[in-house]
Formats: sequence, structure tokens, C-alpha cells
Amino acid sequence: MLFPQQRRRATRRDFLTVGALGGLGLSLADVLRWEARADIKQYTSREGRAKSVIHVFLPGGIAHQETFDPKPVSPTAYRGTVQAIATKLPGIQFSSHLPRLAEVNDQFTLCRAVTHLLADHDAGVHQMFTGYSPSPVVRYPSIGSVVSHEFGPRGDLPPYICIPERPNRFAGSGYLSSAHGPFGLGSDPGLPGFAVRDLAPPKEIGVQRVQRARGILRMINRRIERQPSPRLAAIDSFYDQAYRLITSRQARAAFDLSTEPVAVQDAYGSSAAGRRMLVARRLVQAGARFVSLTYGSWDNHFNIAPSIGSQLPAFDHALAGLLRDLIERDLFDSTLVVVTTEFGRTPKINSNAGRDHWSRVFSVLLAGAGIKRGTVHGSSNLTAGEPESGAMSAQDLLTTVYHLIGIVADKELMAPGERPVEIVKNGHVVKELLT
Repeated sequence: MLFPQQRRRATRRDFLTVGALGGLGLSLADVLRWEARADIKQYTSREGRAKSVIHVFLPGGIAHQETFDPKPVSPTAYRGTVQAIATKLPGIQFSSHLPRLAEVNDQFTLCRAVTHLLADHDAGVHQMFTGYSPSPVVRYPSIGSVVSHEFGPRGDLPPYICIPERPNRFAGSGYLSSAHGPFGLGSDPGLPGFAVRDLAPPKEIGVQRVQRARGILRMINRRIERQPSPRLAAIDSFYDQAYRLITSRQARAAFDLSTEPVAVQDAYGSSAAGRRMLVARRLVQAGARFVSLTYGSWDNHFNIAPSIGSQLPAFDHALAGLLRDLIERDLFDSTLVVVTTEFGRTPKINSNAGRDHWSRVFSVLLAGAGIKRGTVHGSSNLTAGEPESGAMSAQDLLTTVYHLIGIVADKELMAPGERPVEIVKNGHVVKELLT
């Protein structure tokens, strides 16, 4: 049987050492735990070029053929009915539903040969959020939770925020403390009456009452600290986060879209995509480290053309608006924008005028901090069924994103059972993407 890390066999000297330590109340398990911690791969995380990340996730698996990688010269059964249009980059075409992004594709990098082996919804989501295949043994943390763990909050906003809610069960803290789980808004900016859940105390509870309650909680915590508990520490972290949100005018203001000029709101559009991306920009501008949002439902096994036609224009409007807005506010070079999905869709249109799951090749968009502008990395073959050049694994993608944030993906974190686990295993920084 193979183990992730082979340890040397214990020697007579080791057992003598264990015996001596036993007199100090230390067991063999304690000694082995110390050895595990001594062997762990440690790196100090330091803020990289990406001070903040806006992660746009398109659930269901969006079709690359109908979006960023059309194949207009392929047979009809493969290319579908969506037309291709020219972009600002010579020889590069997008779907006709992406005219605004076609005008700004000199500002981002498009990766057309991302690949993994998991053409199943849960497995694909897990791969793209954690860099790992699902495991019955280990609950891996999502990238947002790792960022929270390594850096913590900046200012009064939570370090990891999901719009409108945590999108799936793999977007959480995994084996890390629940204190590093996402803060979900509990309300959709794209709907009327948007208001972040529990952002303000009830009207009958004034600031002084909140402060008194805070003081009582601190007294209780001082007593509890005599017997520390990871679970209580996580709860205390939640209370601290909630208190900062409730009492910070700047944090509350970050969620208030009514203060945005009409022209800015129009630049994003009034759709759910536009409103969510506008909130994301406001949050990173206010100091949030990692903001993850979802838009649409792209699992188009049936009638893909009308589904794409009804959802993609709003996404095009919003994302182009976001990129321009970040540039105009001098946030582009410090904010990394990552647009991902679960997987792509089959090269051939099926009998229901849709496309099925396909993970062998699909597209991802990267922009901002440390990413080259006006680049297409990799390519798929004539039918968009396989990588033709520049194949990039999900592990490579996440390792590159971590690198830009300032985290070495090879760093090991301690999972339950004192098991050191790499943040991402066997990933490589794709240097061709970087400036």
C-alpha cells in the first residue's frame, strides 16, 4: 500500500527518546505528531500582485463553442447555430452574443485549453473550487477559504464573500476552521429590495446596547480562554466579523448600490449579472480579499441556442462593464478577475439540440493583477473536443491564481488526524500567462 508520505522506520534511539518524553507526560502519538509538523512544507504567504480577487463562476458547465471558442468552419453538427464575430485581436473570434467583450479582449487573457477528467457536476465543481477530485476521506477547502486562512480580513469586511450565497457545498472551508467559510449576503443584488442579511441590528436595538452585549461577550470569552476550543474560536470569529460589519459605516456602505451614479450602474446593466458584479467591485474597493459570485444556469442538454441567447448578453454587458470600471478606478492592476465554470460541453450537438458534459477542453478568462493583456493561451482542435496546444490543468490554473495572490500552492496545511495536505497538489505556475 502506498502512502502520500513515506516516513523512515523508527530506530532504537527514537524509542529511547519516546521513553524519556513519556516521563514528561508525552505519548508516542505526541512524538509522531511533532514529527509530522516538523516535516510539513511551510511557506510564508505574502500579499502578491492580486490584492483582491473577483471570481465569477458559471454553474452547470458553459459551452465554449457558443461563447469564447466558436468553430465557424466545423460541420454544422459541431459548430451549432450561434454565429461568430471578430474581436479586437486579429484572427480571434467570439460568439455573436459577446460583442462587448469582443471590444475589450485586448485587456484580458483567454485560456482555451483548460482540461480535467471529471465530467460530472459535483466532481467538476469540486475540482474547480479546490484543485482536487472529491475524496470520501478529506474535505478540501475552497480557494476563498484558503485565502481567508492565509491572510484574514482586511479592514471590517469578511475576507471571503459570496454573492448572493455560498454557491455549492464545495465552496466552504473544508478541513479548515469554519471561521474561514464564506460570508453569504443572504439576498440577491439582482432582485428588488436587496438588503444584506443581518447587516444592521433591529431598530429597537441601539448602538449602546450592541456595545454592552459586546462587553459581556468579552467577559465570557476571558473565562473560556482558560480552556481553548477550535469550535469556540470559530464562533468568536463569527461574532467579531458580525460586530465589525454592524458597526462599520464603510463596510455597510460597500453594499449600498444606491450611491452609485446611474451611468456606472448602466455600464454594468440592470440584470442579476450586472448587479452582482457591481457589488463585487464595491467590495474589493472597500477591502474584501476574495469575492465569489455566480450567474446563470448553463447545463444545456436541451435547446442550447435559445438558452445561451437569453443569458449570455447580460453576462457580456456586466463583465465588460466590470473590466472597464476596474481600469478607470485604477483597481485593475491589483484585482484579479477569474471567470470559470465546471467543464465544457460536447463537441457535437445532441439529438435534443443541446450539448452534454465535456471536461476534456473548455475556456477560462483571466484579467487584471499580473495577467497579460490581449492574449489567447492554448487552443482546442477543429471540433473543440480536445486541447491542440497549451493544455492547462485545473491544478495549474489554481496554482497560478494562488501565485498571484501570494500563496505558494505547494504549502501544506494540517488536515484532521495531523495529516499535512498540499493546498494544490502537482500544480504548476503557468508563466506564459503572467506579465
